[in-house]
Amino acid sequence: MSQPYSARSRAIEPFHVMALLARANELQAAGHDVIHLEIGEPDFTTAEPIIKAGQAALAAGKTRYTAARGLPELREAISGFYQQRYSVDIDPGRILITPGGSGALLLASSLLVDPGKHWLLADPGYPCNRHFLRLVEGAAQLVPVGPEMRYQLTPDLVAQYWNQDSVGALVASPANPTGTLLHRDELAALSASLSARKGHLVVDEIYHGLTYGTDAASVLEVDDGAFVLNSFSKYFGMTGWRLGWLVAPEAAIGDLEKLAQNLYISAPSMAQSAALACFEPETLEILEQRRAEFGKRRDFLLPALRELGFNIAVEPQGAFYLYADIRAFGGDAFAFCRHFLETEHVAFTPGLDFGRHQASHHVRFAYTQNIERLQQAVERIVRGLRSWQG
Repeated sequence: MSQPYSARSRAIEPFHVMALLARANELQAAGHDVIHLEIGEPDFTTAEPIIKAGQAALAAGKTRYTAARGLPELREAISGFYQQRYSVDIDPGRILITPGGSGALLLASSLLVDPGKHWLLADPGYPCNRHFLRLVEGAAQLVPVGPEMRYQLTPDLVAQYWNQDSVGALVASPANPTGTLLHRDELAALSASLSARKGHLVVDEIYHGLTYGTDAASVLEVDDGAFVLNSFSKYFGMTGWRLGWLVAPEAAIGDLEKLAQNLYISAPSMAQSAALACFEPETLEILEQRRAEFGKRRDFLLPALRELGFNIAVEPQGAFYLYADIRAFGGDAFAFCRHFLETEHVAFTPGLDFGRHQASHHVRFAYTQNIERLQQAVERIVRGLRSWQG
Protein backbone atom coordinates (compact mmCIF):
# COMPACT_ATOMS: atom_id res chain seq x y z
CA MET A 1 0.00 0.00 0.00
CA SER A 2 1.38 3.41 -0.94
CA GLN A 3 2.03 6.07 1.67
CA PRO A 4 -0.84 8.54 2.23
CA TYR A 5 -0.54 12.02 0.84
CA SER A 6 0.65 14.81 3.13
CA ALA A 7 -1.38 16.00 6.09
CA ARG A 8 -1.21 19.56 4.75
CA SER A 9 -2.82 18.56 1.45
CA ARG A 10 -5.61 16.77 3.33
CA ALA A 11 -6.16 19.77 5.60
CA ILE A 12 -6.64 22.28 2.77
CA GLU A 13 -10.30 22.45 1.83
CA PRO A 14 -11.61 22.83 -1.73
CA PHE A 15 -13.72 25.76 -2.81
CA HIS A 16 -17.24 24.49 -2.15
CA VAL A 17 -18.52 26.81 -4.86
CA MET A 18 -16.53 24.82 -7.42
CA ALA A 19 -19.04 21.98 -7.10
CA LEU A 20 -21.78 24.47 -7.87
CA LEU A 21 -19.75 25.92 -10.72
CA ALA A 22 -19.24 22.46 -12.22
CA ARG A 23 -22.99 21.86 -12.05
CA ALA A 24 -23.65 25.33 -13.51
CA ASN A 25 -21.38 24.49 -16.43
CA GLU A 26 -23.22 21.19 -16.94
CA LEU A 27 -26.53 23.03 -17.07
CA GLN A 28 -25.08 25.58 -19.46
CA ALA A 29 -23.70 22.84 -21.72
CA ALA A 30 -27.19 21.32 -21.76
CA GLY A 31 -28.56 24.58 -23.16
CA HIS A 32 -29.75 26.37 -20.03
CA ASP A 33 -29.09 30.08 -19.55
CA VAL A 34 -27.13 30.31 -16.29
CA ILE A 35 -26.53 33.69 -14.64
CA HIS A 36 -23.15 33.53 -12.90
CA LEU A 37 -22.99 35.52 -9.67
CA GLU A 38 -20.69 33.07 -7.91
CA ILE A 39 -17.14 33.76 -9.09
CA GLY A 40 -15.12 36.83 -8.07
CA GLU A 41 -13.93 37.72 -11.55
CA PRO A 42 -14.84 40.92 -13.40
CA ASP A 43 -16.91 40.27 -16.52
CA PHE A 44 -14.93 42.88 -18.45
CA THR A 45 -12.09 41.63 -20.60
CA THR A 46 -8.66 43.16 -20.06
CA ALA A 47 -8.59 46.77 -21.29
CA GLU A 48 -7.39 47.13 -24.88
CA PRO A 49 -4.26 49.21 -24.13
CA ILE A 50 -3.02 46.44 -21.82
CA ILE A 51 -3.73 43.76 -24.41
CA LYS A 52 -1.86 45.72 -27.06
CA ALA A 53 1.11 46.16 -24.74
CA GLY A 54 1.15 42.42 -24.10
CA GLN A 55 0.97 41.65 -27.82
CA ALA A 56 3.82 44.06 -28.50
CA ALA A 57 5.91 42.41 -25.77
CA LEU A 58 5.35 38.97 -27.29
CA ALA A 59 6.18 40.25 -30.77
CA ALA A 60 9.39 41.77 -29.40
CA GLY A 61 10.42 38.45 -27.87
CA LYS A 62 10.01 39.52 -24.24
CA THR A 63 9.36 35.97 -23.12
CA ARG A 64 12.38 35.25 -20.92
CA TYR A 65 12.75 35.26 -17.16
CA THR A 66 12.94 38.61 -15.44
CA ALA A 67 14.71 39.29 -12.17
CA ALA A 68 12.93 37.67 -9.23
CA ARG A 69 11.81 41.09 -7.97
CA GLY A 70 10.26 41.87 -11.34
CA LEU A 71 10.87 44.40 -14.11
CA PRO A 72 12.48 47.54 -12.67
CA GLU A 73 10.29 49.77 -14.82
CA LEU A 74 7.13 48.09 -13.54
CA ARG A 75 8.21 48.48 -9.92
CA GLU A 76 8.92 52.14 -10.63
CA ALA A 77 5.47 52.52 -12.20
CA ILE A 78 3.82 51.01 -9.12
CA SER A 79 5.86 53.32 -6.90
CA GLY A 80 4.61 56.27 -8.93
CA PHE A 81 1.06 54.99 -8.59
CA TYR A 82 1.38 55.02 -4.78
CA GLN A 83 2.60 58.60 -4.94
CA GLN A 84 -0.21 59.65 -7.24
CA ARG A 85 -3.05 57.83 -5.49
CA TYR A 86 -2.01 57.82 -1.83
CA SER A 87 0.66 60.54 -1.59
CA VAL A 88 3.17 58.07 -0.13
CA ASP A 89 6.75 57.56 -1.28
CA ILE A 90 7.58 53.88 -1.71
CA ASP A 91 11.06 52.98 -2.87
CA PRO A 92 10.69 50.71 -5.94
CA GLY A 93 13.25 48.45 -4.26
CA ARG A 94 10.59 47.57 -1.67
CA ILE A 95 8.20 46.22 -4.31
CA LEU A 96 8.28 42.62 -5.55
CA ILE A 97 6.25 41.56 -8.60
CA THR A 98 4.54 38.22 -7.98
CA PRO A 99 2.45 35.62 -9.85
CA GLY A 100 -0.89 37.07 -8.80
CA GLY A 101 -1.86 38.26 -5.36
CA SER A 102 -1.51 34.60 -4.36
CA GLY A 103 2.21 34.82 -5.04
CA ALA A 104 2.44 37.80 -2.73
CA LEU A 105 0.59 35.90 0.01
CA LEU A 106 2.88 32.91 -0.48
CA LEU A 107 5.95 35.11 0.01
CA ALA A 108 4.54 36.89 3.07
CA SER A 109 3.38 33.74 4.81
CA SER A 110 6.65 31.93 4.04
CA LEU A 111 8.65 34.83 5.48
CA LEU A 112 6.61 35.59 8.59
CA VAL A 113 5.10 32.34 9.87
CA ASP A 114 7.04 29.51 11.52
CA PRO A 115 5.48 26.06 12.06
CA GLY A 116 2.90 26.19 14.82
CA LYS A 117 2.54 30.00 14.72
CA HIS A 118 -0.49 31.84 13.43
CA TRP A 119 -2.01 35.04 12.14
CA LEU A 120 -5.35 36.42 13.26
CA LEU A 121 -7.88 36.47 10.39
CA ALA A 122 -11.44 37.75 10.25
CA ASP A 123 -14.14 35.09 9.84
CA PRO A 124 -15.75 35.41 7.29
CA GLY A 125 -12.83 36.02 4.96
CA TYR A 126 -11.11 34.84 1.80
CA PRO A 127 -10.46 31.09 2.32
CA CYS A 128 -7.08 30.86 0.57
CA ASN A 129 -5.57 33.05 3.27
CA ARG A 130 -5.90 30.35 5.90
CA HIS A 131 -4.89 27.64 3.46
CA PHE A 132 -1.62 29.37 2.60
CA LEU A 133 -0.82 29.51 6.30
CA ARG A 134 -1.45 25.77 6.58
CA LEU A 135 0.81 25.22 3.58
CA VAL A 136 3.76 26.74 5.47
CA GLU A 137 2.87 24.66 8.57
CA GLY A 138 1.37 27.66 10.31
CA ALA A 139 -2.27 28.29 11.09
CA ALA A 140 -5.05 30.84 11.00
CA GLN A 141 -6.67 31.97 14.23
CA LEU A 142 -10.15 32.71 12.88
CA VAL A 143 -11.82 35.60 14.70
CA PRO A 144 -15.63 35.71 14.40
CA VAL A 145 -16.74 39.12 13.14
CA GLY A 146 -20.17 40.48 12.36
CA PRO A 147 -21.94 43.57 11.07
CA GLU A 148 -21.45 45.41 14.37
CA MET A 149 -17.74 45.80 13.52
CA ARG A 150 -18.37 45.78 9.74
CA TYR A 151 -16.87 42.28 9.53
CA GLN A 152 -13.38 43.62 10.29
CA LEU A 153 -10.78 42.95 12.97
CA THR A 154 -10.49 45.60 15.68
CA PRO A 155 -7.81 46.31 18.31
CA ASP A 156 -10.17 44.91 20.95
CA LEU A 157 -10.48 41.64 19.02
CA VAL A 158 -6.71 41.49 18.57
CA ALA A 159 -6.32 41.85 22.34
CA GLN A 160 -8.94 39.19 22.97
CA TYR A 161 -7.60 36.53 20.58
CA TRP A 162 -3.84 37.17 20.72
CA ASN A 163 -1.82 34.44 22.45
CA GLN A 164 1.72 33.08 22.69
CA ASP A 165 1.55 31.57 19.19
CA SER A 166 0.31 34.74 17.48
CA VAL A 167 2.81 36.49 15.19
CA GLY A 168 0.59 38.82 13.20
CA ALA A 169 -2.76 39.65 11.65
CA LEU A 170 -3.98 39.67 8.07
CA VAL A 171 -6.82 42.05 7.24
CA ALA A 172 -8.44 42.92 3.92
CA SER A 173 -9.73 46.31 2.84
CA PRO A 174 -11.95 46.14 0.83
CA ALA A 175 -12.80 42.67 2.11
CA ASN A 176 -14.01 39.53 0.39
CA PRO A 177 -16.85 38.47 0.87
CA THR A 178 -18.30 41.55 2.60
CA GLY A 179 -16.94 44.51 0.62
CA THR A 180 -16.24 46.54 3.79
CA LEU A 181 -13.32 48.93 4.30
CA LEU A 182 -10.89 49.74 7.07
CA HIS A 183 -10.58 53.52 7.26
CA ARG A 184 -7.30 55.32 7.88
CA ASP A 185 -7.83 55.73 11.63
CA GLU A 186 -8.82 52.07 11.95
CA LEU A 187 -5.70 50.96 10.10
CA ALA A 188 -3.61 53.17 12.39
CA ALA A 189 -5.25 51.65 15.47
CA LEU A 190 -4.64 48.10 14.23
CA SER A 191 -1.04 49.00 13.44
CA ALA A 192 -0.52 50.28 16.97
CA SER A 193 -2.16 47.19 18.43
CA LEU A 194 0.08 44.83 16.44
CA SER A 195 3.19 46.91 17.10
CA ALA A 196 2.56 46.78 20.86
CA ARG A 197 2.61 42.98 20.59
CA LYS A 198 5.63 42.90 18.24
CA GLY A 199 3.38 41.37 15.60
CA HIS A 200 3.30 41.88 11.85
CA LEU A 201 0.43 43.65 10.09
CA VAL A 202 -0.35 42.27 6.63
CA VAL A 203 -3.02 44.04 4.58
CA ASP A 204 -4.76 42.67 1.51
CA GLU A 205 -5.44 45.68 -0.72
CA ILE A 206 -6.33 43.60 -3.78
CA TYR A 207 -9.67 45.36 -4.30
CA HIS A 208 -8.24 48.87 -4.07
CA GLY A 209 -9.58 50.99 -6.88
CA LEU A 210 -12.97 49.27 -6.71
CA THR A 211 -14.65 51.51 -4.13
CA TYR A 212 -17.87 53.49 -4.39
CA GLY A 213 -18.49 56.90 -2.88
CA THR A 214 -15.16 56.87 -1.08
CA ASP A 215 -11.50 56.04 -1.68
CA ALA A 216 -9.73 53.29 0.22
CA ALA A 217 -6.81 54.31 2.41
CA SER A 218 -3.62 52.30 2.10
CA VAL A 219 -2.08 51.05 5.31
CA LEU A 220 1.19 52.52 4.01
CA GLU A 221 -0.23 55.96 4.75
CA VAL A 222 -0.08 55.16 8.48
CA ASP A 223 2.40 52.27 8.81
CA ASP A 224 5.48 52.19 6.62
CA GLY A 225 6.45 48.82 8.10
CA ALA A 226 3.29 46.94 7.08
CA PHE A 227 3.24 44.25 4.41
CA VAL A 228 0.84 44.98 1.54
CA LEU A 229 -0.60 42.42 -0.89
CA ASN A 230 -2.01 43.69 -4.17
CA SER A 231 -2.95 42.38 -7.58
CA PHE A 232 -3.54 43.35 -11.18
CA SER A 233 -6.59 41.04 -11.27
CA LYS A 234 -9.49 43.10 -9.94
CA TYR A 235 -9.27 46.85 -10.61
CA PHE A 236 -6.88 46.37 -13.51
CA GLY A 237 -8.89 43.44 -14.93
CA MET A 238 -5.95 41.11 -15.60
CA THR A 239 -7.17 37.94 -13.86
CA GLY A 240 -5.75 35.41 -16.32
CA TRP A 241 -2.41 37.19 -16.64
CA ARG A 242 -1.54 36.11 -13.07
CA LEU A 243 0.25 39.18 -11.80
CA GLY A 244 0.40 40.90 -8.42
CA TRP A 245 2.82 42.63 -6.10
CA LEU A 246 4.03 42.79 -2.51
CA VAL A 247 5.26 45.89 -0.71
CA ALA A 248 7.50 45.05 2.25
CA PRO A 249 9.86 46.80 4.67
CA GLU A 250 13.34 47.28 3.26
CA ALA A 251 14.88 44.89 5.81
CA ALA A 252 12.71 42.02 4.51
CA ILE A 253 13.50 42.39 0.81
CA GLY A 254 16.62 40.21 0.71
CA ASP A 255 14.86 37.24 2.26
CA LEU A 256 11.76 37.76 0.12
CA GLU A 257 13.86 37.88 -3.04
CA LYS A 258 15.55 34.63 -2.03
CA LEU A 259 12.15 33.00 -1.51
CA ALA A 260 10.90 34.28 -4.86
CA GLN A 261 13.94 32.89 -6.66
CA ASN A 262 13.23 29.46 -5.24
CA LEU A 263 9.44 29.39 -5.29
CA TYR A 264 8.67 30.70 -8.78
CA ILE A 265 11.84 32.29 -10.28
CA SER A 266 9.89 35.26 -11.63
CA ALA A 267 6.41 36.44 -12.48
CA PRO A 268 5.32 36.04 -16.15
CA SER A 269 7.48 38.36 -18.20
CA MET A 270 4.91 39.13 -20.91
CA ALA A 271 2.30 39.95 -18.25
CA GLN A 272 4.74 42.35 -16.58
CA SER A 273 5.34 44.14 -19.87
CA ALA A 274 1.61 44.37 -20.49
CA ALA A 275 1.02 45.76 -16.98
CA LEU A 276 3.16 48.79 -17.76
CA ALA A 277 0.17 50.05 -19.74
CA CYS A 278 -2.06 49.90 -16.64
CA PHE A 279 -0.82 53.25 -15.41
CA GLU A 280 -1.27 55.17 -18.66
CA PRO A 281 -4.00 57.86 -18.58
CA GLU A 282 -5.91 56.15 -21.42
CA THR A 283 -6.08 52.89 -19.44
CA LEU A 284 -6.95 54.53 -16.14
CA GLU A 285 -9.85 56.32 -17.83
CA ILE A 286 -11.24 52.96 -18.96
CA LEU A 287 -10.78 51.46 -15.50
CA GLU A 288 -12.54 54.37 -13.83
CA GLN A 289 -15.49 53.95 -16.21
CA ARG A 290 -15.67 50.31 -15.17
CA ARG A 291 -15.52 51.26 -11.51
CA ALA A 292 -18.52 53.54 -12.05
CA GLU A 293 -20.37 50.66 -13.71
CA PHE A 294 -19.70 48.38 -10.74
CA GLY A 295 -21.07 51.12 -8.49
CA LYS A 296 -24.31 51.22 -10.52
CA ARG A 297 -24.62 47.46 -10.22
CA ARG A 298 -24.20 47.60 -6.46
CA ASP A 299 -26.77 50.36 -6.23
CA PHE A 300 -29.26 48.21 -8.15
CA LEU A 301 -28.69 44.80 -6.58
CA LEU A 302 -28.31 45.86 -2.93
CA PRO A 303 -31.81 47.38 -2.49
CA ALA A 304 -33.37 44.72 -4.73
CA LEU A 305 -32.12 41.88 -2.55
CA ARG A 306 -33.00 43.71 0.66
CA GLU A 307 -36.53 44.20 -0.60
CA LEU A 308 -36.81 40.45 -1.14
CA GLY A 309 -35.87 39.76 2.48
CA PHE A 310 -32.12 39.19 2.29
CA ASN A 311 -30.48 40.78 5.32
CA ILE A 312 -27.44 42.75 4.13
CA ALA A 313 -26.69 44.60 7.34
CA VAL A 314 -23.70 46.61 6.13
CA GLU A 315 -23.59 48.48 2.83
CA PRO A 316 -20.38 47.43 1.07
CA GLN A 317 -18.12 50.28 0.04
CA GLY A 318 -15.80 48.26 -2.17
CA ALA A 319 -15.04 45.09 -4.15
CA PHE A 320 -18.05 43.64 -6.03
CA TYR A 321 -19.80 41.44 -3.47
CA LEU A 322 -22.91 41.41 -1.32
CA TYR A 323 -22.81 39.15 1.75
CA ALA A 324 -26.36 38.28 2.70
CA ASP A 325 -27.95 36.61 5.72
CA ILE A 326 -30.67 34.19 4.56
CA ARG A 327 -32.15 33.20 7.93
CA ALA A 328 -35.44 34.85 6.98
CA PHE A 329 -35.93 32.08 4.45
CA GLY A 330 -34.78 29.16 6.61
CA GLY A 331 -32.60 26.24 5.64
CA ASP A 332 -28.92 25.70 4.90
CA ALA A 333 -26.95 28.06 2.62
CA PHE A 334 -25.50 25.31 0.43
CA ALA A 335 -28.94 23.79 -0.14
CA PHE A 336 -30.28 27.29 -0.76
CA CYS A 337 -27.67 27.93 -3.45
CA ARG A 338 -28.26 24.52 -4.98
CA HIS A 339 -31.99 25.17 -5.17
CA PHE A 340 -31.60 28.40 -7.12
CA LEU A 341 -29.06 26.87 -9.46
CA GLU A 342 -31.24 23.86 -10.26
CA THR A 343 -34.61 25.61 -10.49
CA GLU A 344 -33.80 29.11 -11.72
CA HIS A 345 -30.26 28.73 -13.09
CA VAL A 346 -28.83 31.52 -10.94
CA ALA A 347 -25.47 30.68 -9.34
CA PHE A 348 -24.19 32.31 -6.15
CA THR A 349 -21.85 31.22 -3.37
CA PRO A 350 -22.60 29.60 0.01
CA GLY A 351 -21.03 31.13 3.11
CA LEU A 352 -19.22 27.87 3.86
CA ASP A 353 -16.48 28.96 1.48
CA PHE A 354 -15.59 31.97 3.66
CA GLY A 355 -15.15 30.47 7.11
CA ARG A 356 -17.17 29.04 9.94
CA HIS A 357 -18.88 31.94 11.73
CA GLN A 358 -22.59 31.70 10.82
CA ALA A 359 -21.48 30.35 7.45
CA SER A 360 -24.55 28.15 6.98
CA HIS A 361 -26.76 31.26 7.19
CA HIS A 362 -25.01 33.39 4.57
CA VAL A 363 -24.49 33.57 0.82
CA ARG A 364 -22.38 35.83 -1.37
CA PHE A 365 -23.54 37.48 -4.58
CA ALA A 366 -20.90 38.81 -7.01
CA TYR A 367 -22.27 41.65 -9.12
CA THR A 368 -19.97 40.82 -11.99
CA GLN A 369 -22.74 40.84 -14.60
CA ASN A 370 -24.31 43.80 -16.35
CA ILE A 371 -27.47 45.49 -15.07
CA GLU A 372 -29.74 43.65 -17.50
CA ARG A 373 -28.45 40.28 -16.29
CA LEU A 374 -28.76 41.36 -12.68
CA GLN A 375 -32.38 42.33 -13.33
CA GLN A 376 -33.01 38.90 -14.81
CA ALA A 377 -31.31 37.31 -11.80
CA VAL A 378 -33.59 39.19 -9.39
CA GLU A 379 -36.68 38.09 -11.34
CA ARG A 380 -35.53 34.48 -11.14
CA ILE A 381 -34.74 34.78 -7.42
CA VAL A 382 -38.29 36.03 -6.83
CA ARG A 383 -39.62 32.87 -8.51
CA GLY A 384 -37.15 30.66 -6.69
CA LEU A 385 -38.15 32.00 -3.29
CA ARG A 386 -41.73 30.91 -3.97
CA SER A 387 -40.62 27.31 -4.47
CA TRP A 388 -37.94 27.20 -1.77
CA GLN A 389 -38.82 24.82 1.08
CA GLY A 390 -36.36 25.85 3.77
